[in-house]
Amino acid sequence: MAALEDAKASSLRFAFGNVLSAFILLLIGVLAFSIRLFSVIKYESVIHEFDPYFNYRVTQFLTKNGIYDFWNWFDDRTWYPLGRVIGGTVYPGLTLTAGTMWWILNSLNIPLSVETVCVFTAPVFSAIAAWATFLLTKEVKGTGAGLTAALLLAMVPSYISRSVAGSYDNEAVAIFALIFTFYLYIKTLNTGSLFYATLNALAYFYMVCSWGGYTFIINLIPMHVLLCIVTGRYSSRLYIAYAPLVVLGTLLAALVPVVGFNAVMTSEHFASFLVFIILHVVALVHYIKGILSPKMFKVAVTLVVSIGLVVCCAVVAVLVALIASSPTMGWSGRSLSLLDPTYASKYIPIIASVSEHQPPTWPSYFMDINVLAFLVPAGIIACFLPLSDASSFVVLYIATSVYFSGVMVRLMLVLAPAACITSGIALSAAFDVFTRSIKFQLPGSSQIDAGDSGTGAVVIQNETTTEKKEDFVKERTSRKNEKHEDLSKERPSKKNRKKEKENVEKISVKPQEEKRLLVLPLEASVIGIFLLVLLGAFYVVHCVWAAAEAYSAPSIVLTSQSNDGLHVFDDFREAYAWLSHNTELDDKVASWWDYGYQTTAMANRTVIVDNNTWNNTHIATVGTAMSSPEKAAWEIFNSLDVKYVLVVFGGLIGYPSDDINKFLWMVRIGGGVFPHIKEPDYLRDGQYRIDSQATPTMLNCLMYKLSYYRFVETDGKAFDRVRRTEIGKKYFKLTHFDEVFTTHHWMVRIYKLKPQKNRIRGKAKKSKAKASSTTSSKKTGSKRKNPWH
Repeated sequence: MAALEDAKASSLRFAFGNVLSAFILLLIGVLAFSIRLFSVIKYESVIHEFDPYFNYRVTQFLTKNGIYDFWNWFDDRTWYPLGRVIGGTVYPGLTLTAGTMWWILNSLNIPLSVETVCVFTAPVFSAIAAWATFLLTKEVKGTGAGLTAALLLAMVPSYISRSVAGSYDNEAVAIFALIFTFYLYIKTLNTGSLFYATLNALAYFYMVCSWGGYTFIINLIPMHVLLCIVTGRYSSRLYIAYAPLVVLGTLLAALVPVVGFNAVMTSEHFASFLVFIILHVVALVHYIKGILSPKMFKVAVTLVVSIGLVVCCAVVAVLVALIASSPTMGWSGRSLSLLDPTYASKYIPIIASVSEHQPPTWPSYFMDINVLAFLVPAGIIACFLPLSDASSFVVLYIATSVYFSGVMVRLMLVLAPAACITSGIALSAAFDVFTRSIKFQLPGSSQIDAGDSGTGAVVIQNETTTEKKEDFVKERTSRKNEKHEDLSKERPSKKNRKKEKENVEKISVKPQEEKRLLVLPLEASVIGIFLLVLLGAFYVVHCVWAAAEAYSAPSIVLTSQSNDGLHVFDDFREAYAWLSHNTELDDKVASWWDYGYQTTAMANRTVIVDNNTWNNTHIATVGTAMSSPEKAAWEIFNSLDVKYVLVVFGGLIGYPSDDINKFLWMVRIGGGVFPHIKEPDYLRDGQYRIDSQATPTMLNCLMYKLSYYRFVETDGKAFDRVRRTEIGKKYFKLTHFDEVFTTHHWMVRIYKLKPQKNRIRGKAKKSKAKASSTTSSKKTGSKRKNPWH
């Protein structure tokens, strides 16, 4: 009767724990969603940044014209005169997801606009990503660690920076796809189920559709499989977890137009194929070992290894031949930048010019993951106690993500889930030790030896569970229910209840003494819990501040706080509205590539380059025009049928991300294609200057003139608040461009190309005669005038 009552209490406790976990997960989802709404509350429901405007425009087209037109859409408003095939050059996961959400909501008579759905897509998937983190961590270290990791991910600033309301970028859904793919891989590894293996391939397919970072998955999982093989952890479950992923995942990835045959032809995927071959060789060796005698097994292994080496050498030779035919050895520019952090700065300035491709600083780690940086080492140690296939994967995940985040600040986003998982494991283990220590030393704990809740009972459960596990493995070879150890602890079978009762009676003192060694003093346990709660409070305060102040401001609308109050700078939308209302529909607008997506989406005008950056020569042409004298720049823009030129200038209000600060990248990119553009010509003794010490080349280039034209009229001194100096050339006139619009705070300036003058024969002869007489009056030894002056 006592055992039956204990079983009922255990079942009730188990059911209550499941309900409580579900309720906590619901609250975590609400927290993850609501903490990302500061941008809407403080500003308005608006799309942020640059890339999201392109995704929003594509989603509008999808919902209006349907999926078939979307796949075949040729966009003639970008990259004029080349255009762009949208369906074949975009990762469609985000667009299809938001479009499906919009369709479902409208089918339910919830009439939300496409823009509203796009704004709130990222917060919704942040909640789902937190739940996926719970599932992944639960497979590794249990429910407590899973709940803690989910709570940490819901608030981590690194993830918030890419998932606030309005941040409609690929990472909004890709981080969920990344975590969920890892979860299904671990689930398959623990269960050996082909059902979960198939779901894993589908999750990987969704990740491929969503983000180019899918290459991280298809390289990390093979690394883990190889690690398991090398450390002697091969099993049929490992084969089932990996082989279907490579076969089905690669076939599905090839269906995505932007990937296509790159899934089998680029070096980013070759590691998965090589490990696939190694895995089959190992599986064949294990199979032969089970059916042959030891003597025959040695002969067979020699034969299999020999044939395997020949096959591997042949495959490697084919891969080397494919790689050797590519100038980048089959790697993309971004992948090479990750493997060699100096590669982009040496060979691909267009990649190095992007701020999010720069290495992070040490303070950025504390800003983006805060106290998790100190908990990660403890979590890694906890993963080794004990080390399993799942926990070894987490260790490998955190190690690789730390490296990649150190190369590119954008990949701090990949580090965030790994840091939350390991920190959740560490916090859960620490709370477990502290609470057990307090519980052990509470009044009445002297009856622990005969009770259910004492240390002895913990030892008993561990022993009986181990015995049950061994019997279960002997009876059924599939090991399908090894992952349910926690469940079996709470609901043991009748047979094991008898064993447990016997073990309670026969328990020795020695295991209790060993367990007592893990118990901390009561005072130390209380202080430890207090410090952990205090650490969590600091983390919550920092995350809320980061969400409210650091990452919620949309780049399209800027604010500044001063003694006069809050100032709002809405110059970008002001400029795009002017273009939309005061220019012809087929007019072409030239600007640096940063503003291409916004110009196309908000002004509905054709642009020369945009943020896709697929054609380096086209971007270099615009950079060369901006770096050239006014007349040469006019000729370049006129040849591209450009009517208007847009520049961003922050010298009046102190906006640092203006075109003058980006100008050296224009010079470098332009000089990489057109050798007559040389960076030293724009530097004075190696320094970039715009004051009176600036070089003549700098003072007479188009970017300088379009930025500082009439700037002296603002304060009489032409003082640049970003560069903190007075400009070098204050008074000049434009000969080939007309200023047509400047926003209220001078942040965006728009110029129109002057029409080409008609060539009148009489005036041409007269001006020619005048020029010849002027030339003859000069000294014969005088030098030719520098065209840059």
